[in-house]
Amino acid sequence: MEDGAILGRRVANVGFLRFLLAADPFEAYHFFIADKPLRDSLAENLAQLAPDIAKEGRFRLMDRRELPARLADTSYFCFHQSDCINHPAHIARLRNAYSAEIFPITGPVHSLSYPDYPQAFLRHLWAGATARDCIIATSEAGRLAVEGFFAHLRAGYALEHIKGPSIRRVPLGLDPDCLAHPLPTPAEKTALRARLGLPQNRTLILVLGRVSHASKMDLLPLIRAVSRLFAEEPRLPRDSVSLVVAGWADENDPFPQTLTDMGARIGLDVRLELRPGERRKNDILAACDLFVSIADNPQETFGITLLEAQAAGLPVVASDYDGYRDLVAHGETGLLVPTLGAAPAESDDFVDRLAPLLFDNQYHLLLAQRTVVCAPELARALGALIADAALRRRMGEAGRERVRAHFLWPDVIRQHLELWDELRALPAPDIETLRHVPHPLQLPYSRVFAPYPTRGLEPGDRLRPGRTGAALLGGREFPLLYAGLDSLLEAEAIRKLVFLARKGETAQALSGRFCELCPGLDEERAAYHILWALKHDLLEADLSVQPSQSGQAGT
Repeated sequence: MEDGAILGRRVANVGFLRFLLAADPFEAYHFFIADKPLRDSLAENLAQLAPDIAKEGRFRLMDRRELPARLADTSYFCFHQSDCINHPAHIARLRNAYSAEIFPITGPVHSLSYPDYPQAFLRHLWAGATARDCIIATSEAGRLAVEGFFAHLRAGYALEHIKGPSIRRVPLGLDPDCLAHPLPTPAEKTALRARLGLPQNRTLILVLGRVSHASKMDLLPLIRAVSRLFAEEPRLPRDSVSLVVAGWADENDPFPQTLTDMGARIGLDVRLELRPGERRKNDILAACDLFVSIADNPQETFGITLLEAQAAGLPVVASDYDGYRDLVAHGETGLLVPTLGAAPAESDDFVDRLAPLLFDNQYHLLLAQRTVVCAPELARALGALIADAALRRRMGEAGRERVRAHFLWPDVIRQHLELWDELRALPAPDIETLRHVPHPLQLPYSRVFAPYPTRGLEPGDRLRPGRTGAALLGGREFPLLYAGLDSLLEAEAIRKLVFLARKGETAQALSGRFCELCPGLDEERAAYHILWALKHDLLEADLSVQPSQSGQAGT
């Protein structure tokens, strides 16, 4: 539900949420969102997406600062993130600290090729991870890549003893409505082409996706393969084929125009359809004859456009690369074209060393330009399908049935539900053994920044009401809580705290009595209340300690 380009990650996440809510397998759905405007926006979207659930009050949208309290008082079946990168390990630490049980925490992979992702996967390798924490790979190639991340990190950081999360494969899906209508008849396809301004009496090859030489796939090798086909098949007239390139491109990117210029040089008609809306995209799919996607870039992990093409009855010519080989049954629903890549290096190479210092498009270009989609085999695959309309029809129909059988969202949601059941049944340590296992990549602020204040509050420090605290007890003052602290501090609890300190107490004794008087309050939050009360003069401490001299110049 994010703004910007319609990218595969966004399509996948919205589809997942929509069909999870359509299946409605749970009693309630809790969302922990970073700020109020986002919560309000999501609430509106959810009300439109699942109005019945919204009316029944089974959506709860909460501030993330409420997580400790909700984990303590709610029996969660699972937590699911929209990716496996940002938060799952940190949520696992909160679960271990506050929850009554170890429930599954899952998140899918999307693009995996960013150079800072080893840090993200390192977060998963810690002593508090369990087998019930799971990274969901959408393709077999993606699953193997995640295993590669962990193998690399375990070797580099001597973490062979850390098992880390489970890894399972569950694909992405399509809306069943994509199969609701029959394929267009020849007459309907003719009318559709006329309306779209596409040529009649030609074989239309469609490419759909991000139109960029540095993102997902470089299309110049496709132009080269068509040129090769024209040269090797003199009976194939150049005016019998057109290439339709549809998808997202940056406003000032010259690459789309380069494609049309290169096509003109070999006599290939190239039609650009940049940033088509959903309806026009579906019309273009219906109007074309075959679909081509030659991914050469590790940004791609799954390839949802291949499913869209097969649902539209198009045979697919695709590079034998990444998740594409999961989606195309070679010789049945399309043809896979062999690819060549760099042999695995013993150590790092120049691209590895440069990538962290470059922009995404720069290092992805370096990676893509050493990945070969074999031109002779690509030309032969194109030639076979251009020459045989009956073969195109058989493969297109088979692809449509394959999508129906394996790649519709209701079935994908069923696989997620089965996965969550499977994860809950896996052996897991007693959660009490994980309560106090910190995550090594979470910053221990009180330790690291201990040199900043004069000293820390100690158990034996004596505390009593401050001037403002005395006024509070007399009914002349009240606690003023900033927005954002309401999930951590309670005004009534603060009054009780100041009352308990009225005769003077040590910090340790005051904390103990405070926790007894406020059920559900733990020592950490009691300490936070005490320090906040000291900060705002509700309490005062008898420190009788000279300021540290360690901050003088020259030390």
